[in-house]
Amino acid sequence: MPDLRFLYKEAYAESRALVIGINRYANTSHLSYAVSDAEAVKDALVIELGFPESNVISIYDENATKQNILSSYHQFTRDNVGLDDRVIVFYAGHGHTLTGIRGEVGYLVPYDADPDDTSTLIRWDELTRNADLIRAKHLLFIMDACYGGLALTRSSHSGSARFLRDMLLRYSRQVLTAGKADEVVADAGGPLPDHSVFTGHLLEGLQGKAQSDEGIITASGLMSYVYNKVARDPDSNQTPHHGHLDGDGDFILKYSIPKGDEDDHAETGRDRLLILPFPTEVDEPLRGDIKVDRIKQLITSESSLIELHDTLVQEVKAFIATSREEFFAVSAPYSQEELLDRLRRYEEVADHLSMCASVLSYWSTSKHLPILHKIVSRSVDSLEQRSGTTIWLALRWYPAILLLYKAGIAAVDANNYESLATLFQSEAPSFDGRYDETLLIESVSSAISELLRSTAFKQIPGHEKFFTPLSEYLFKTLQPQLDEIFFLGIGYEKSFDTFEIILALASSDYCNERHGYYSPLPGRFFWKHKRSSSHRTSPLDRVISEANAKKENWEPIRAGMFGGSIARFEAVAADYARTIGGIGFF
Repeated sequence: MPDLRFLYKEAYAESRALVIGINRYANTSHLSYAVSDAEAVKDALVIELGFPESNVISIYDENATKQNILSSYHQFTRDNVGLDDRVIVFYAGHGHTLTGIRGEVGYLVPYDADPDDTSTLIRWDELTRNADLIRAKHLLFIMDACYGGLALTRSSHSGSARFLRDMLLRYSRQVLTAGKADEVVADAGGPLPDHSVFTGHLLEGLQGKAQSDEGIITASGLMSYVYNKVARDPDSNQTPHHGHLDGDGDFILKYSIPKGDEDDHAETGRDRLLILPFPTEVDEPLRGDIKVDRIKQLITSESSLIELHDTLVQEVKAFIATSREEFFAVSAPYSQEELLDRLRRYEEVADHLSMCASVLSYWSTSKHLPILHKIVSRSVDSLEQRSGTTIWLALRWYPAILLLYKAGIAAVDANNYESLATLFQSEAPSFDGRYDETLLIESVSSAISELLRSTAFKQIPGHEKFFTPLSEYLFKTLQPQLDEIFFLGIGYEKSFDTFEIILALASSDYCNERHGYYSPLPGRFFWKHKRSSSHRTSPLDRVISEANAKKENWEPIRAGMFGGSIARFEAVAADYARTIGGIGFF
């Protein structure tokens, strides 16, 4: 395909569609919801996505003969279809697969087809070959049918960042199907009544659940959303198949420039960078211990930096896909049951990434630190401030808290303070939206403070009387996982307390440098310091004494924490000691 970017415009001229639904067949078994699926998709195209109704061809049941389907499809090859048009072809009905000498051949089954006579079927590649005659820059096939022979040679570019206007200037032919050749489409069940599992999730995606934070729905984003939903739906035994047939653009299903931004958008060339959702693979996922062993192997090899980078990037993409807001709605009402369920689910989706990050943090050398910095920063990219229920907004940061604690405790236990400094200094969105960007240490500390103010963690059974219930909960929750990887033994508690102290002091120091005041962050070490006596040194006293003894040679100072200044450390430590001394909660 020649490069036509200099001919395409950064918008669509016309939106066109062919919608096919077949319940009743002349020579094969009937379906229940194919027509209602097709009718609902047509309504979504017109109402939700702004397709002119006059540009949507719809054919159902006995009208969906082979001749009518092909004739309607070939209307898109006419001269009235322009370069800047977009075209959607939706089909709901039976699919069929035969095996030839070169592999599988996929077919659509029209109303008048005889499954025993291949000449009455529509070969899938007949549609794709004739797509070369359609001048529209973007063509999207959506097939609620299962069949083989798709030959998708390009990925959907999911999990990557793409500029919106650039996608509009690139040619693309994309496909989303309900399942593969050996799977049976679920013609019922799913999230919406009177719709198949596949089309039910498709419709919810088109109605907004697949849109980005900017309100944009791309074909790649829709594919990832439907893939993740259908593959895990309890009423489904199918796995959607999706990708590019040709080109590297992306069909934009929904997009609008905010009012007042149109001229600036056109004159300055300003573009929007989108993070396309990543479809998490459900086929034979690797266990966490296997991933940990793999990261250990890659760290020890001088020649494996690129593979280590790519392996961890894939883990970040998988985490982003499973922690998206549609799985953790921020506007849902609060209940203790929902809190406990979210904690469990967040811990599940963050488990593999946080374990891999802790391994990297423990054994990293200077050449690994840029990778650690990157995966931590990218994992929190989407956590900018938005509206919703306060506790759920704060809890969106819980996976980042888990990652920082696991990797931070590992770094402390290994005496690897360069790793700890890298974790603290990774970029992150501002927790409260006051700044475009800050450091992870500030945003995580703000999230912890908000969670403590909400008293949500006091509602966890057994944590009702704790002054720092989040800290106590993390202390018990993380120990088995970290001990399994690093064999911390009785040293775990010391490493945990040391990490929390340095986190608290470093975040307060950063707050003072940026805002002009200290902001104490409580942890388990608070009550230990309060209860200490002349016969027993508290963890805080131990850390302060060690720093005072080593001065500029203290490992956190040498790693650049506290601005590399022992005087700054002493100032924030003295403030902390005064703060704890003035608290009468024990």
